[in-house]
Amino acid sequence: MRSKVFSGALHGVEASIVEVEVDLSSSLPMFYTVGLAEGAVKESKERVRSAIRNSGYSFPSKRITVNLAPAGIPKVGTGYDLPIAVGILLENSDVGAHRLPHYLLAGELSLDGRMRSIRGALSLALAARRAGMRGIILPPDNGMEAGVVDGVDVVPLERLQDVIAFLNDELEAEPLRVPRARVLDEVPDDSFDFRDVAGQFQAKRALEVAAAGGHNVLMIGPPGSGKTMLAKRLPTILPPLSFEEAIETTKVYSVLGLVPPNQSLITRRPFRAPHHTISQAGLVGGGGIPVPGEISLSHNGVLFLDEMPEFKRTALEVMRQPLEDGAVTLARARWTFTYPARVMLVATMNPCPCGHLGDPRRRCRCSPAEIQRYRSRLSGPLLDRIDIHVEVPAVRYADIGTTASGEPSSAIRARVERARESQRQRFQAGHNGSNARQSVHCNAQLSEPLLREACPVAPEARRLLEVAIERLGFSARAHARVLKVARTIADLDDSPILQARHIGEAIQYRALDRSNVIGGHVEACA
Repeated sequence: MRSKVFSGALHGVEASIVEVEVDLSSSLPMFYTVGLAEGAVKESKERVRSAIRNSGYSFPSKRITVNLAPAGIPKVGTGYDLPIAVGILLENSDVGAHRLPHYLLAGELSLDGRMRSIRGALSLALAARRAGMRGIILPPDNGMEAGVVDGVDVVPLERLQDVIAFLNDELEAEPLRVPRARVLDEVPDDSFDFRDVAGQFQAKRALEVAAAGGHNVLMIGPPGSGKTMLAKRLPTILPPLSFEEAIETTKVYSVLGLVPPNQSLITRRPFRAPHHTISQAGLVGGGGIPVPGEISLSHNGVLFLDEMPEFKRTALEVMRQPLEDGAVTLARARWTFTYPARVMLVATMNPCPCGHLGDPRRRCRCSPAEIQRYRSRLSGPLLDRIDIHVEVPAVRYADIGTTASGEPSSAIRARVERARESQRQRFQAGHNGSNARQSVHCNAQLSEPLLREACPVAPEARRLLEVAIERLGFSARAHARVLKVARTIADLDDSPILQARHIGEAIQYRALDRSNVIGGHVEACA
């Protein structure tokens, strides 16, 4: 005899349907699991055996073969406990078969038959909907997470006995529904606010431009100038997550089991600040069977690298492709995994190893060779992928001592949201019949063809840009970055045409291209 139960396998942040086939034969009692099962899946036989017995059912004294099909997809995690147990009980005639083809089953079983949470519940619910299934049965802790998926019945059950009773029509379980309005009705975090930042008007303006266009930012300044303080307040001026963005972000956290119990979605833009000792795999993802790294956990949010030159160069260089493409592709001998990585990179660095180059009050003791070695830790191609380089000077006492508060985050966020709305209308699908617009959400994601279309430049602004490129030696990528930043500045200014003032401000945000020593009054690059 052979029974079949549907479950799901995670591949990256997506899930696909897996058929859990169970066969019982009259032979020596054995338990085999085949189908490219990872260690935790193979260990399920001990959990399943105890869960079945402790739930009041008899465990068959036969040869049990469990096949996870398709066999070419790796099976990872403990979510196969429930479908394997149900498949065995189906062969034992303890379960009715008429409901099984319409439900996806996933859940870890404790030794007494209780259901424990799994990873990737949101992706599994989406896979069940794509497959046209009626619903998904999973542990209670994953119910809220999967319940945001429309078009599929989410049935959270506490014990194996409840699952069997539900499949036998002996238990009525009301499908869990989580309204979208309730999910996104999140109270904003007011623990950080730009009104707390004294002075630093140029840096605050640069972060406003960055937030409005989704641009990467590098802040250069001495210790104590407020770079970290500014970075931590950047999420407070970013527009709220849309429902689609919340789904994308939550899928990443779900496959790592980081969605809190009884929470549906990640509703605030992530802010990740890894330590500079992080490994390459920790930053971009990896492992024998790869898992997402910090850059993917920052998807649709902010990845903050404090003192960027202190990070391992190999880890920084591997970020170049994700920053350009908005995704991380991890290739292995037999599989390729792709994780989303559309992030705003916000990084800081000192102008020199001691941090006091250009500080009028403290003397820099670094030699030119030491400064050059420090700066060379960041490669040119990596810096070219950072749209905005802004200097953050030491704070003056006049700014520290004032009792007046600065502009609040709410006011800045209002301007940012207006600029984002202008971009949304410009790049909405079908505006000119181009499918390329569908993947563009902000100016930082403009491709080369769309860049030329979206950035009409006034004649005097074009002349200014030409002079800047000739004198400062901008690369082709830096030229594109200037245009993207200028487009965002023009959106904040409600201007359809890039004027000279927009281009001029964008050029000022290329500090590393404008001088060969940061923070000092030195000769410009030839």
